[in-house]
Amino acid sequence: MKTEQWIAIEELAKTLGFHKAGVAKIPIELRKDYYKKWIESGQHGTMGWMEKNTDRRFDPGSILPEAKCLLVFSLNYFQPDPKRKFRIAKYALGNDYHKFMLKRLKQICRFMKATYGTEQRPYVDTGPLLEKPIAEAAGIGWQGKSTILVEPKGGTWSLLGTIITTLDLPSYGAGKNYCGSCSRCIDACPTRAITAPYQLDASKCIAYLTIEHKGAIPEKFRKQIGDRVFGCDTCLDVCPWNKWAKRTKEANFEAKELPELSKILDWDQSDFDLYLQASPIRRLKLNGLKRNVALVLGNIGNKGDLAALARLSEEGDADLSEQAEWSIQEINARD
Repeated sequence: MKTEQWIAIEELAKTLGFHKAGVAKIPIELRKDYYKKWIESGQHGTMGWMEKNTDRRFDPGSILPEAKCLLVFSLNYFQPDPKRKFRIAKYALGNDYHKFMLKRLKQICRFMKATYGTEQRPYVDTGPLLEKPIAEAAGIGWQGKSTILVEPKGGTWSLLGTIITTLDLPSYGAGKNYCGSCSRCIDACPTRAITAPYQLDASKCIAYLTIEHKGAIPEKFRKQIGDRVFGCDTCLDVCPWNKWAKRTKEANFEAKELPELSKILDWDQSDFDLYLQASPIRRLKLNGLKRNVALVLGNIGNKGDLAALARLSEEGDADLSEQAEWSIQEINARD
């Protein structure tokens, strides 16, 4: 039976747009050996920050003295892809979730402090927390074979926020794994980044390559990237649990209008700032976005895009020039 304290917190979370919440007790088992082997094998690519703060990562209670629980809040971001010639990961179609979700978690923290006198720390990808296994322990869902969190009544379209608290609440059960014999996410991955069930080589993942990877994208992955300008939803899209997915009600996720890709290649910083205000795509910076756009044009563009690619090749950036030349060659070979 839920406590009055947790019922009040859940109700507040719902008014703030979160569709599900759960509790995980501290201490918590977070697959320490698996994570260490994953890092040692280099499957995290160039994401050096994942090697740091490992003590806090495996012992979230150490972040806040006398912490008793981890509260996890889930926000649905599902919406159909806009009808255009290129794709952007659904979570990045609108505004950056980190900022507005963190503000809402801070509201919950203030409520808890004022009502129960407890101490809290909120996180939305902003600290060394293993969010998905924590969410599984809190009963939000389970980590599927793609390593993405899957919710039994919502599918794969969840963004997570976590609060570490000194409030002592009971846990209401961990998520149960319902992947069964399904391998759709593994079979669908364009770059074979899901190397086995529950095993992800992030250095091969299109989301990593188009967002985290700096410099030129390795040529061996370029064609598999296809029309994906930012991120990849393939392993999420194919999950059968998405038959229960409902369109998000969160206005912040409303897709931003963008011009055709060849016009983006001519953007200056003011264009970038205008079109991508508050967007998570901003983390690419202007040259990173142009790199991705040029690559995608190499896969889906036509001769009408050659002039913009030629201008990009003359901008003076070595990586952009090489990418533009590759794309020009691909278009000419195709058309």
